Amino acid sequence: MRRVRHSVLASWTTAAAITSVIAAHLCARPAKAEDWPTRPLTLVVPFSAGGSSDTIGRIIADGISSNLRQPVVVENVAGAGGMVGGSRVAKATPDGYQFVIGNVGTFAQSQWLYRAPLYNAVTDFAPVALLTDESLVLVARNDFPADNLQQFIAYTKANQEKLHYSSSGAGGSNHLACMLLNSTIGIEVTHVPYRNVVQGLQEVIAGRMDYDCVTLPLALPQIAGKTVKPIAILSKTRSSNLPDLPSAHEQGLTNFDLPSWYALFLPAKTPQPIIQRLNRATVAALEMSSLQQHLKQVGGDVIAPERRSPEYLAQFLAAEIKKWEGPIKASGVSF
Repeated sequence: MRRVRHSVLASWTTAAAITSVIAAHLCARPAKAEDWPTRPLTLVVPFSAGGSSDTIGRIIADGISSNLRQPVVVENVAGAGGMVGGSRVAKATPDGYQFVIGNVGTFAQSQWLYRAPLYNAVTDFAPVALLTDESLVLVARNDFPADNLQQFIAYTKANQEKLHYSSSGAGGSNHLACMLLNSTIGIEVTHVPYRNVVQGLQEVIAGRMDYDCVTLPLALPQIAGKTVKPIAILSKTRSSNLPDLPSAHEQGLTNFDLPSWYALFLPAKTPQPIIQRLNRATVAALEMSSLQQHLKQVGGDVIAPERRSPEYLAQFLAAEIKKWEGPIKASGVSF
C-alpha cells in the first residue's frame, strides 16, 4: 500500500513539476507579433531636448500613440553626433518596444564621418518610415554685414580669419552643412562646437557667433522674431515655410543642395508584422490634419504617400549613404 501511495505521490510530484515548467515557459515567451503592442513603447531621440529631432519626434510620438493606443515615451539619449542613441536601439531586443528617430546625420553622414561608427545604418536596423523633408537655413547674427548669399560670400572671404560659426558638435548635421558650405565657397572659418544645436543657435542670437546652418523648425521662430538674419535656404528650391527667402541655388551656388530628413527605425530582426504595424500607425499619424499642421508650423514638410513604406526607406537610405561618401571624403573630416 505504501509503495502504491509513494508511486502515486511521485507521479503527482513529477506531473506538477512538468506543469510548472510549462507554465513558466509560457509566461516567459514574448507576446506574439499580432498582439503587439501590449505595453508602452520608447522612442529614442538621439539628441538633447529642444532641437529639431526632439520637436518632430514628440509630434510623431503623439500621433503613433493615439493610433496604437499605447503610450510612446520619448527619451533623449545624446552623444557622438546622435550615434549613442542610435546604438542603443541597434542593440535593443527586436520586439518593437524601442525605436529611434534618425536623420541624414545619424544614418547617412555618420557612416563616413567616423572611422569606427557605432553601428551599421543598413544592417543594424529595420527601416519603418520616412517622416519629413526639411530645409537647412544659413542664419547669421543680426548685425552681420551681409543681407544675401553673395554679400555673405564676399564678406566671409575678406574676413574669414576673425569669423566663427557654431554647431551642435563635431560631426553633427549642422556642422557638416556649414563645413560643406565653407568648402564650396572657398573659406576657412573657425568652428566652435556647443553641447547641442539650441545652445549653438543661442550664441548666434547673442552675437557671440557669426553664423550657423540650422534646420528650418529651429530657425523659423527666430527668423519670425527677428533675432537672427536669414541668408539662404541651403537647397535648390525655396521652402514653402519661407517663400520669400531665396535658395542657395538661386543665389549663385548652382546645384548646392543640403536637404535634411527624418525617419523611424527599429532594431534589425524585428518581426515583419511589428514593422508593418508600426509603419501603418506612423502613416496614419502623418495623415492626421492636426499633426500635419503642427509639423508645418515647425517647418517640416510631410513625406508624400508614395515614399512612406519600409521598402522605400531602405532604398532611400542606401542612396543617401552613397551620396555623402564623396563630399565627406573630399572634406578630409573624420572622427
